[in-house]
Parts: sequence; C-alpha cells; structure tokens
Amino acid sequence: MDLIGFRPVLVGAALFLAGCTFADDSLFPTLTGGDPSGGVRAPAGDPGAPPALNSTNFQAPGVTEGRDTGTFVGQKATELRNELRRLQADVSKNNTDLQTVRAKTVTDSQRYHGTVGGINSRLQVGTTPGNPILVDSFNQALSQLDQIGDDITRMNVLTTQVTADSTMANFLAENTRATLRLSGAVDEDHRQLAILQDETDRTVVLIDRLLKELTDDIQRQTTYVSTERANLNTMSAAIKSGEMFGSDLTYRALTAATVGMGPMASPSPQASLGDGRRPLVVIRFDRPDVQYEQALYNAVSRTLERRPSAIFEVVAVAPASGGAGRVALATNQARRNAEAVRGSLQRMGLPQSRVTMTSRTSDQAQSNEVHLFLN
Repeated sequence: MDLIGFRPVLVGAALFLAGCTFADDSLFPTLTGGDPSGGVRAPAGDPGAPPALNSTNFQAPGVTEGRDTGTFVGQKATELRNELRRLQADVSKNNTDLQTVRAKTVTDSQRYHGTVGGINSRLQVGTTPGNPILVDSFNQALSQLDQIGDDITRMNVLTTQVTADSTMANFLAENTRATLRLSGAVDEDHRQLAILQDETDRTVVLIDRLLKELTDDIQRQTTYVSTERANLNTMSAAIKSGEMFGSDLTYRALTAATVGMGPMASPSPQASLGDGRRPLVVIRFDRPDVQYEQALYNAVSRTLERRPSAIFEVVAVAPASGGAGRVALATNQARRNAEAVRGSLQRMGLPQSRVTMTSRTSDQAQSNEVHLFLN
C-alpha cells in the first residue's frame, strides 16, 4: 500500500517507545482510564478520530471598475485589471474545489472510522479466527482508506493550481507597482492603479492563506493515512487470530525526534545524563512555544500499557556553560519548563503522586531541556 501525497516533517519529542499517533486532538485521553471530556470513552483499540480539516471559505475581494483615460498608463491599468479578474475567477474555482474535496474527505473519513470501529468492537469480545465477516469489513475499510488517499491526491493537484495562482498574483502585484512609476500618467490613472494595487495585494494574501490551509490539510491527512495503514496491518493479524492484537497505535520504533527545529537523530550520550538511564522523552526548549504534549502523551500511555504502576521522574536540565550567573538563570528557566511538563502530565490524568521532579546541569546540553525517565 503506497502512501499518497507527501510526508510532513515530524516535530515531536525524543521517543524511545513504539506506538505514536499524530491525530490533531484538542483533548488528551486520561492516562488512568477516565475521560476528561466527561463523555463515553471509545473502546481500546479504536483508532483516533480523523484529523480536523481547515474550514475557511476563501472569497475573492473583487475588482473595482475603471474608466479609460486614453493614456498609455491607463491602458496598462486596464490590462492589469482584466488579468486580476481572471486570477480571481481562478481563485473562486479553486475555493469551490477545495470545499468539495474537504466535504468528501470528511465523509470518507467518517465512513472509514465507522467500519474500523465496528471491527475493533467485534475483536474485543472475541471471534473465530479469520472470521469472513470481519475479512469483508477489513477489505471495505482498506478501500475506504484508499478513497481518503484519492482525496489527498486531489488536494495535491489543487495545490499545484493554487501555487500557479500565487505566482501570478505576485507577478501582477509587481507589475502594478512598476506601472505606477511610469511617466505620462494623469491623476485618474494613479487613483485607479492605487485601488488596483490594494485589491491585488489582498488577492495575494488570500491565495497565500488558501495555500497554507491546503498544505496543512494535506500534511494532516497524509500522516493520518500513514498511521491508519500501519493500524490496518496490525488489525489484519488480529482478524487472523480472532482476538485483539495489541493496541490501535502503530508499532513503530522512533529512535529519537528532537522537539524544536532539529532533525530526527539517534540517542546521544547526553541523553542518559551520565547515569546510564535512557529517557522516554527529551524535550528541548530551544525555541518559543514548543509543542510537546502529544508526543509526551504517546510515550507515557505506551509505558503505562506495559507497566500500569509506573512512576515517572521529570528532570529539568540546564546548560552548565556560560558562567555562574547564566547557569543560575538557565536553571530557573529549566525548572519552570519542567513544572509545565509535570502540569501537562497531570492534566492528562496522571496522578501527582506518580511524578517526581528533579533538576541538574549538563555540560552536553546546548539549551534548556526536560527529560522524562521511568523510575
């Protein structure tokens, strides 16, 4: 089964456990079995809900009519105005196509999610090995996932069209500014060109936003399809055995992924902090607003599946270089980061009694870090 589209760059935490999903959930399941939303919790093994798509409806700002002044500059303004109308017509068509493919993706994802949920529910209570009913349902789920892959292909085609519109919009914006600098214009020419420039700039912004949302949708859907294809492999083995085989999380080993701007990397010597232990998670606070909670949840939930009574240690790590004053400031900041991580664990449902916190400095650390260990 080939993935369709392209893979986004993973920005996560350094995980040394298998099983990591990347659904865009706004609420974490608790780690102790309760549902933080207060609702009915999905059965174990039920895959995460499909990622939410963006919902902006992109409406072109329109083009103001102008009159022919009889000058060369006026003629250029008329040509640019007509080009902008054609561009905005393309934007409207692409917006219609985007809303259509979004609606289809939602429908296809819901259909797939319902089919897989039914299979998992049957597996949970046990069934005969190779149950033909479940085999048929599995093939149906596979076909439905392929339909989501086709939706991603349509989004990629649309991305090419929107990218061409973006190039054209920037070309028109530059030409409009150049026309304003031409000699031989009357005041009315410059008035019309000023209006045209404003409408062109707004169109540029609109197309850029459309392209960004479309790219985000493709990245989320591609990751979702990738994860679900791996989940179906696990489900296939479960159907053959007639009972639930592991969890719905993909059994993938992530050697190490650095939170922040760095690439995925293998465990490094400083990861052990010199005591021989390997952390479950390394979060490097080397930029503002580090998004670590989903990766943190994945690591802890997988650990609790293996060791339900596990106790965790959150270690604040500060660089040991730069003089006493700088080290003191870094240590205080590292402790605040560690407090934030511990707070995240508590919001996920992990009791405070099962999380300890310590701090230390490291000659190997280049930025403030938080390491999570299994005690």
